[in-house]
Parts: sequence; C-alpha cells; structure tokens
Amino acid sequence: MQKIALLVLVMLYAGHTQAQNTTDTTSVYETDKTQEMEEVVISSTRSSRTIKDIPTRVEFIAGEELDEKANMKPGDIRMVLSESTGIQVQTTSATSANASIRIQGLDGRYTQILKDGFPLYSGASSGLGLLQIPPLDLKQVEVIKGAASTLYGGGAIAGLVNLISKTPKDEQELKFHLNGTSAGGFDVNGFYSKKFGKTGATIFAAHNRNAAYDPAGIDLSAIPKFERFTFNPRFFVYPNSNTTISLGVNTAFENRIGGDMHFIKNKNETGHSYFEKNKTQRMSTQFLFDHIFGNHEHFIVKNSVSYFNRKLTTPGYAFDGTQYSTFTEASYANHGDKLEWIAGANLWTDQFKEKPLAIGQKRDYNLNTLGAFAQNTWKAAEWLHIETGLRADYVMDYGMAFLPRISALLKLSPTFTSRIGGGMGYKAPTIFTEESERIQYQGVSGIDKDKNRLEHSYGGNWDVNYQTRLFNDQLNFSINQLFFYTYITKPLILKPTGNAGYQFENISGHIDTRGSETNLKLGYSDFKLFLGYTYTDARIRENGRHQQNFLTPKHRINSVLFYEVEEKWKAGLEAYYFSKQQLSDGKTGQEYVILGFMVERLWERFSIYINFENFLDARQTRFDNIYTGSISTPTFRDIYAPLDGFVFNGGIKINL
Repeated sequence: MQKIALLVLVMLYAGHTQAQNTTDTTSVYETDKTQEMEEVVISSTRSSRTIKDIPTRVEFIAGEELDEKANMKPGDIRMVLSESTGIQVQTTSATSANASIRIQGLDGRYTQILKDGFPLYSGASSGLGLLQIPPLDLKQVEVIKGAASTLYGGGAIAGLVNLISKTPKDEQELKFHLNGTSAGGFDVNGFYSKKFGKTGATIFAAHNRNAAYDPAGIDLSAIPKFERFTFNPRFFVYPNSNTTISLGVNTAFENRIGGDMHFIKNKNETGHSYFEKNKTQRMSTQFLFDHIFGNHEHFIVKNSVSYFNRKLTTPGYAFDGTQYSTFTEASYANHGDKLEWIAGANLWTDQFKEKPLAIGQKRDYNLNTLGAFAQNTWKAAEWLHIETGLRADYVMDYGMAFLPRISALLKLSPTFTSRIGGGMGYKAPTIFTEESERIQYQGVSGIDKDKNRLEHSYGGNWDVNYQTRLFNDQLNFSINQLFFYTYITKPLILKPTGNAGYQFENISGHIDTRGSETNLKLGYSDFKLFLGYTYTDARIRENGRHQQNFLTPKHRINSVLFYEVEEKWKAGLEAYYFSKQQLSDGKTGQEYVILGFMVERLWERFSIYINFENFLDARQTRFDNIYTGSISTPTFRDIYAPLDGFVFNGGIKINL
C-alpha cells in the first residue's frame, strides 16, 4: 500500500512540475540482448548510470541499427532520425532539399542538435545542418523527447538529439564506405581510430556529391546538384588512467545548387532562370578535459569555437551571413550509489553578421547566455529512482529563465517499468526558423529586442514499458506506450507587414501539442518485427481561434520486418504511412505510403548491399503541385511528401 501511495504522489508531483524528456524504451531497436542494453551508458543525461537505471526517458540508436541506416543514406543523418516514432524530417526547400527535425509536432527550431554535448548546430548554423552530418563516425545517437532545456540550455523545448562520436580503442578501426545511387549520387566515407598507449586519434573524411535530379520531369530539381567535403580529426591524450584530454576539429565545405534543370546545366534559355545556390563553410573546434578523482568524483571542462558562413542566392536576391559562436562549460559530479550530484556552469556566445543586399535590411545580433545547473539522481528504493534538476540562464537583453525538471523511474516488476517526467524550457528569439527558411529570409526583418521576448514552455511525458518471452522463450515481446504534452506561451510567429515584408511577433496565444507513441517489438529466431504508431495533435491558438500546426500528420505508422543471419545476411522490409496534413495555403495534403527494401551480404572484412527506397514512387509531384505561378518565378507550396520518389542505391563497406 505504501508503494502505491508513493507512486501516486510521484506522478502527481511530476505532472505538476511540468515538461521534460523521459525513458530508455524500445527506441533501443538495436539488440535483443538485455544484458548488453543494461550496460549501455547514456551521455545526454550527464549521469554515470546505465540506461536501465536512468529516470530520464532516452531513445538510443547505435551499432547495427546505425550501420543499417547508413546503408540507406550514408551522406547524412536524415534516415537515422526520420524512421523513429514521434520524429519527422521536414523539407523546407523544394529545390535545395534543406530540412529540419520536428519532434512531437513542433517546429525544428524547438529541437536542439548536439555533437558530443556541444551545441554546434544552432542559430544560423542550423541551416543545412541535417544534410551535412554523416553517420559513419558516430558511436550512438541519443534522443530525448520533451523539454530538455534544463540539461543543455535554451532551444530544447521539443527535445534534443545528441550525436556521440566514436573514441579510440586499443584495437584499430579502419573503415571505408562507398555508395552510389540511381539519382546520380556518390559517397566516399572513411574512418580511422586507434589508441596508442597514452595517446589516441580518430579521423573521419568524406566526399559526397550528387547530380541534379528531376524524376517528375517538371524542370525543377528534386535533388540539387551538390558537392561536399568533410574532415573531422580528433586527438586524445591520457596522462594517467583517470584523465582524458581531447581536441578535435569538425569541418564541412559544400556547394549546392537547385532550381531549374536548364539553368543548372548551364543552358542559357529564356524562361528557365530560377535557381537557389547555397555555399557553406562550417568549422568548429572541440576541447575536452575529463578527470576522475577519488572513488566517485568527476570534473569536466569543455570548450568549442565555431565558424559558419552561408551564401544563399536566388534571382535578384542574396543572403550572406556569418555566425561566430563559443561554448564553455565546467561541471562537477559526485557519483554515489544512492545519490548522484552534478553541478556546473556554462557560457554560450552567438554572434551573427550579415552583408545586407539592401539598406536597412541588416539583421546582425549578439546573443550571450550565462547559465548554471544542478542535478540530483536519488535511488529511493530498488523500485524507485528519482531525478531532479534546476537550471538558471541569464540571456542578455531578454532576462532570466528558471528551468526546473523532475523524472521518476518505477520498476514495478522485472518485466514492467514506467517513467514519468516534467520540466520547463525556453527559446531565445531568432530569425532562423522553418518559416523564414522557406522564403530564403527575403523581406524578413531582424529580431527587435524591445518587442520580442523569450518563448517559455512546460510539459511532460509518461510511458510504460513491458517486455517478456513467450512460447518457451522462443518469442521476445516488448511494448512501450508513451503519452506527451507540451505548452508554449507567446510563441514567435512570422507575420506579414505589407510591402512584401515580414516580422517575427510573440503572439498573445500559445502552441500546444499532445499525443502518444506506441512501439511494439517481436523477435523470433532470425526475424524481428517493429511496429510503431504516432498520434500528434499540435495546434496554434490565438485570439480565441485555433488551427492545426501546418505540416503535421495526425497519424503515422512505422513498420519494419528484419531478417538477420549473424555475420552473413541482413534484409529489411519497411513500410511507413503518413496521414493527411494541414497546409499553410488552407489546403490539405494527401496521405501516402512509403515502402523500402534493403539486403546486405557480409563477409569477414567487407560487405555489399543494395537498397530500394520508396519503391512505390510516392512523391508529391505525382498527386499534387509544388509551386504556383510560372517556372521562371515560382512560388513554392508546402512540401509534405517526398520529391525524389523511387531511388535505389548500393555500395560496399570495407573493414580493415
């Protein structure tokens, strides 16, 4: 009776304290071996505890799952994320293929993307970010859904994605991945890792390119012509067994052009003059000092310095901006068996400078944030783990933000667990959103410090997880059911001002999103079946009226049937259903289904694979228009379905 009473109190308290991230669920698609999963340590929660003991709900993708997604799209991480429940990769440009991540129906600006805990893809640098992160050098991907601002500061209202890089081991790792596509794409990726006693290194290099591709024959590129070079070296020093020092550099240089196929092919023809060019340069450093002292104490200092430049041009318009940002953090942790304390402080600077095309259009800004945080994990009983946290951020020109959070893990039986959590979040005003990206920032005024303010949020998640073995342990069965809710006050919305101008305003209303995610997994012999369903009801409410958040399917179904003979064969059949979506022009986008099939043959040192993506050729240009007006001056509609259609690719992976 006491256990039930305490359970009710915890749930009520967590629901009252509001939004955050929660569980360790079946997002762990990667292995059936429970013992292996229990030993996984999650970086995003800052805790030293393994995934089975973390109250925060974390979805985890690694190993084979990450490797299989790289077969489908080795040049970027869109495929890694898009096939998870509750996550949508939203195309923001019809001709350049730019995209953002939406979690639980909220716009991409509310999702924070981290690389090893560093905020390298925020503000201006979020542009084209998803398209410029290859997966080959990643050890794992961790996703926290719900407000995670308490962990890493502003921007994580919908959640965060933390990309964890591989680190050196005593055994050398040398991998090459070559891939070609029927749409004119080619990828070459290489990764090297080795630990040499007191030193170590990882080196990742890639060359990715694609020809312009127009499967619809409408003279507009569904896939732009692009060429990208990536080079990420990282060096490690181990002065003693308790200390690690690392210094790394991430670089990416890309030229991308989409638009009219005649223009791209350098044909000077009247009426075929539309284009969108993007030239980007991305460079950042990452420094880490990690020291363990005593039996349980841990001290970490990390720093990053980032540079991002983007030149975007269309007929008669140019956007040329450079972002300089730094991030410095120091944290201390005491990892006890019953109590774990983590505290720290960080300084985040973000400066943007633009070369304006017109007088008065300059949108430069300086955004500096000083924050402090504390977190406690308490093992109250074998069946109850509670995690609490508080962050205080001072955002220059916008004031203070206080962000409490709480999560609880309830081990109700060996086969039944539950996580519940709540917390608060915030987002500083920015012009770099999905809305402004769609119009290439044309006519968009800069943020007004006197009028615009922080967006604040609260919300919560609750899930239950059940796993068992049936039919004499021949069938593995697990199911995870998640419910979520997020509320954003005075959200920043792009409003027309007349004369083809736009201004961001904090409306008096709010955005709320609610829904559920269901993940079911069955494993029998060499077969695995994954079924997922997402229900999302996201609305914008203003002046007593409400509307559905645009480009958000209410219903989505994921299904994957996977067959594997260890170290010999892998084969997977996938099906995804997307329901109708409300569009910004008042119309409704059609529902559609995507099917894919992949097979891989493995040997000791190499493997070959072929992948048939979207082989039913579901694409928006088959059942709807993507623009109005003439092809020389198109006005693009919302993109809610694939544009590239059926594409097959194949490649070879070499492991030396």
